This record gives sequence, structure tokens and C-alpha cells, in this order.
Amino acid sequence: MSNEQIPQVSVLPSLRILYLSRILLEKPLLVGHSPYGERRIINIRGGAFDGPRLSGRVLSGGADWQIIRRDGVLELEARYTLETKDGALIYVFNRGLRHGPKEVMGRLSSGEEVDPKEYYFRTTPIFETGSPSYEWLNSIVSIAAGERRADEVLLTVYEVT
Repeated sequence: MSNEQIPQVSVLPSLRILYLSRILLEKPLLVGHSPYGERRIINIRGGAFDGPRLSGRVLSGGADWQIIRRDGVLELEARYTLETKDGALIYVFNRGLRHGPKEVMGRLSSGEEVDPKEYYFRTTPIFETGSPSYEWLNSIVSIAAGERRADEVLLTVYEVT
């Protein structure tokens, strides 16, 4: 089948800001080298989020389970809970990748503040809630751009429209 036979999609996705968040982190728990790579667990101690349609706080008790692969790419899988200002609870399952030049990643690991343009940090949050006010979150696709700091992560989350 040639490219000429493939119809072009007539609806192009765009991004709409969902919220900005600051997620406060504990020191990494270093599990060590496993068959999959270097395993780390980073507990979440709280935080906040703010956007045009929802805002509130990040509850403590979640965590980010990470593997640093042999090729240096960090795979992350975070699970945590958002509580909106009106009391609704939203479960977040967030998977993604962080990588960059070895020197840049070393600076990040040592707690140095690094310009997020120097490394790649993207995730795909999935939301789950029983709140009627926020049930629209259950059926959207979202992406996020991240910035890692010494004891926190900043995420800008977008809805793919």
C-alpha cells in the first residue's frame, strides 16, 4: 500500500492546559540492581496542583517506582491521589520516561537544579474518579512535561483534545 492510498486524518489533536503541579518527594529508596535495571522507589509526601478546571493538593502516600535501564533511560511509574479544593479524590497513574546526556543526568542525580530543556521528561497520566464533577477526567488522554528538582517534581499536565 503506498502513502497515496492512506487517507489523512482530518482532526488534528491539540493540547489544552489541565494543571500545573508541584509534587514533594522523600529521598529515594535504593533497592539496587535487579534483572530489569537499577530499582528506586520515591515516596510522595504531598504537594499542590492548580489549573483552570481543577485545583487542590497532592496527598501524601503515593510513590514513584523507577527503573534505570542499562541504556540510561529512567522508566517511571507513579501512583498518587489528588484532592480537589471541593473535596473530590482523583487517583492518578502516571507512566513516563526521563533521559538525557550522561553528564546532565548525573547533575540531576546529585540534586543540582538543571534546566528542563537539557533533558527529556514526559509522562502520560491516567485519571480515575467517582466524583460527578470530575468524571470527564475518566475519559481523556493527557500528557505531561516534567522538571526534576532536588526534592520535588514539577509537572505541567495537558489534555489532548
